[in-house]
Amino acid sequence: MHEPDKRPHSPTWLAELLTIIKTVKHGSITLIIQDGHVIQIDKNEKIRLKKS
Repeated sequence: MHEPDKRPHSPTWLAELLTIIKTVKHGSITLIIQDGHVIQIDKNEKIRLKKS
C-alpha cells in the first residue's frame, strides 16, 4: 500500500480553494488528487435566475 508523502510542503492549493469557496454562491467544487496530492481544482458555478 502506498503511503502519502509526509514531507512538509506549501499547500498553495489550499489558499486557492478558500478563495473559490468564498466566491461561489451556487455550485460545486471538485478536488482532483493524484498520489495523495491535490493536482487540480474544478469549479462548477450555477447562475440562478429570479422568477419574473
